[in-house]
Amino acid sequence: MIRVHVVYALPLTQDVSVLEVPEGTTVSQAIALSPHAHLDLAGYVVAIHGRLTSLHAPLCDQDRIEILRPLRVLPNEARRRRQLRSKRRTVTE
Repeated sequence: MIRVHVVYALPLTQDVSVLEVPEGTTVSQAIALSPHAHLDLAGYVVAIHGRLTSLHAPLCDQDRIEILRPLRVLPNEARRRRQLRSKRRTVTE
């Protein structure tokens, strides 16, 4: 048996589940055994220790599976919006 962590980050918290699974378990099998089995993984990306991976990748002991939610705003768009807000503040001051 190996121990893996399944992490699902919410906007203000993160939910971490520790599972003991047989050797040879894949990412999707581990997620199915976790409290996050209800998620439709089609809209999500998964990573192991921050590196993108496939749902069919085999796991090793102490792997940290991260279920990454889709981005609501692209990073460059968020940066542009912050700059616009900053410019508005300096103009009104």
